[in-house]
Amino acid sequence: MKIGKVPENVLKRSVMKQLHYKRDEVVLGPGIGEDCAALALAEDEILVMSTDPITGTAKDIGKIAIQITANDLASAGAEPIGVMLTILLPDGTREIALKRIMEQMECACREAKMQILGGHTEVTAVVNQPVVNVAGVAKAKKGSLISTAGARAGMDIVVSKWVGIEGTMIFAKEKEAELKEHFPADFVDTAIGFDRYLSVVPEAAVATQSSVAAMHDVTEGGLFGALWEMAEASGVGLEIDLKKIPIRQETVEICEYFDVNPYGLISSGMMLMASADGNALVLALQEAGIPATVIGKATEGNDRVIIRDEERRFLEPPKTDELYKVL
Repeated sequence: MKIGKVPENVLKRSVMKQLHYKRDEVVLGPGIGEDCAALALAEDEILVMSTDPITGTAKDIGKIAIQITANDLASAGAEPIGVMLTILLPDGTREIALKRIMEQMECACREAKMQILGGHTEVTAVVNQPVVNVAGVAKAKKGSLISTAGARAGMDIVVSKWVGIEGTMIFAKEKEAELKEHFPADFVDTAIGFDRYLSVVPEAAVATQSSVAAMHDVTEGGLFGALWEMAEASGVGLEIDLKKIPIRQETVEICEYFDVNPYGLISSGMMLMASADGNALVLALQEAGIPATVIGKATEGNDRVIIRDEERRFLEPPKTDELYKVL
């Protein structure tokens, strides 16, 4: 395809024809020439919105983009409704590539019960790989929002699943041939399959029914970045036991191979939570089939400390994600 807006015939054939899932709240949805979408909500509901670009990988970008947005919205205790998309494609991109992105997005949206509301598609010389930006829209009952800023001193800090699973998956997909020269093929294939763990919508649904006080999905900057952001937003300190942070062996070995820190690696699929009763929250999550662990506590003051055996070191503000050292 040539530089400029994607032609109308391509939009109809490879974009609009891929869109099937509908929600009752949407009164104006996607269409040729439509620049906006419109939703109708009940009187006791509020609109919740998010936005996120996907730039770290081009593989499965449509699926990942929708999952990350659904995670953001669910982390606020909101019910996802739909997404507005901006898709930027490099000069010379074949139409089939756009169609595949849309197929991935529609499939992921259907799984998350979200509707594609509209957006913009363009071929441009300013990108050298597909870039997708997703603006997510959700609804929540008034007074029921959960923020990153809800942690209080004395609360338990809980995480779901494992650190670094998204970054491990991206490494395995982007560097598959290289890794299979160093590790057994089934080991690498297992890491590639980590994409099935990337949604935190299930744990958000459980946590909102289990008196969770704060939630933050662990994305760019990894767990250390997310811990800092929750502590900063909440005005609390932290004491985190490094040995209690769950990590998969595939992540350990692949991160060692690339010499990156898994705790600073993009980790969609892990939800960071604060609760007055972390053990009860962990039990509720485990009963729903979701692994979860108490890794520390929020504390008075501003000291944010990572503990390993007798060693104590201070957490630092978020840095560039470890992903970019390799990709």
